[in-house]
Amino acid sequence: MPRIIFKCRYLKNASEFISMAVEQNLDLLGKRKNYVGYIANRPGAKAIGTHGLFTDAGVPVVLSQVAEKVANHIGNVWTNVISLRREDAPRLGYDSAKAWRDLIRGQRNHIAEQMKITPENLRWYAAYHDEGHHPHVHLIAYSADPGEAYVTKEAIQNMRGSLAREIFEQDLLQIYSQQTERRNILTKQSQDTMKEIIRQISAGVCENKTIEDLISHLAERLKHTSGKKQYGYLKAPLKAVIDQIVDELARDERVAKCYAKWHELRDEIIRTYADRLPPPLPLSRQKEFKSIKNMVIAEALNIGGRHFTFEPDETAEASVEEKLQYRLGQMLYTGTGTEKDVPAAVEYFEKAAKLGNQYAQYALGKLYLMGHDVPRDRETAMQWLTASAAQGNICAQFFLDRVDSFLDPSILLAATRLMHHLGNIFRDEHKRIGGSGAQVDRKLRKKLAQKKSAQGHAYDDHAPQQSY
Repeated sequence: MPRIIFKCRYLKNASEFISMAVEQNLDLLGKRKNYVGYIANRPGAKAIGTHGLFTDAGVPVVLSQVAEKVANHIGNVWTNVISLRREDAPRLGYDSAKAWRDLIRGQRNHIAEQMKITPENLRWYAAYHDEGHHPHVHLIAYSADPGEAYVTKEAIQNMRGSLAREIFEQDLLQIYSQQTERRNILTKQSQDTMKEIIRQISAGVCENKTIEDLISHLAERLKHTSGKKQYGYLKAPLKAVIDQIVDELARDERVAKCYAKWHELRDEIIRTYADRLPPPLPLSRQKEFKSIKNMVIAEALNIGGRHFTFEPDETAEASVEEKLQYRLGQMLYTGTGTEKDVPAAVEYFEKAAKLGNQYAQYALGKLYLMGHDVPRDRETAMQWLTASAAQGNICAQFFLDRVDSFLDPSILLAATRLMHHLGNIFRDEHKRIGGSGAQVDRKLRKKLAQKKSAQGHAYDDHAPQQSY
């Protein structure tokens, strides 16, 4: 399996570097500066001009001067060995000093960045050795400023990964193509399953006593809370209640299945730059779903303020005329884009309801049942709710089944509305990470560029506690 070997040694100064070279039997060096001569002229070194040493374009390499500079440098010095297997070097075009020189010149600013060296201060010298079974390059690097330069384990892997991406460019394209083909098959299966679950979430009713109790408690607490009523501005105890509501929603079988499928699709992206996957987070801690928290607050405020709410109405077919009458009724009732006018709103609802619009029928039934801005009229409420339920409106049927409940109907349907909001979030996420031409966010693209390396030899610094 093709791969690149990249070794980087940290030495406090050039003297230690020479001592290490002696211990490794690289040569019997009498003086520190002889190491430069060793890598430039040793058997197997391929000459460019009178010796094998090369550096930045336009910078003359006088062997004796380079040896003196390296020997007398008082700061940190790094020696790197970049190696390929014999069978890979000619196939990939890296069996000449010129090819390696051009590669390192092109990578020099990235090397400087990873070594924490200002680019103009980087000093480097290299030589290509056409060794029998492992052709390789020796690379000496240091900063003209002795106070600079620091190399981490991650930086070493980043340098290796960057070199490998360029060296194995064609190989990687083939690998990515194979990975993409396999991933597309699995992704299509997950997409189809997730799409069906989203439909179930958006079209279903969620009856959850725990959520009803928690959201009633939250509504009461918010009445006595000053300041901005958004999650980020609330105190920890209220945030804990909201998180509990979100995680209770996640226990619903439909949501749990959809969240699991979302993780499958998300993990396919993470695998492109990390060897290990982070453990799944609770829904309340997953940043992609944080908008549901403010929706929980909005539901609680509606309940606390006894505001009339409209349930989802986008699934059934309806004529243009009845849709128009219903929308006008909504606008007039809520005061959206016009002055609030409840009598006029009821009139438009009735026009739409008589045309057979199940959502207008449901809205009228709910208005008369709750006595919101209209006189309470149980008989009229039952008439409209029954008509709506007969057309398959699950919310209308929900009310008919619980018409004698002591709870505020808004509380009864709070969990259902939140489920619908979650369905919309899942649908958006499905398009973002699961659809064709899926977009990877900026941080993921950066990690992808940094971490992807040949044949899985990527450094994995993905912290388990990181939120995705």
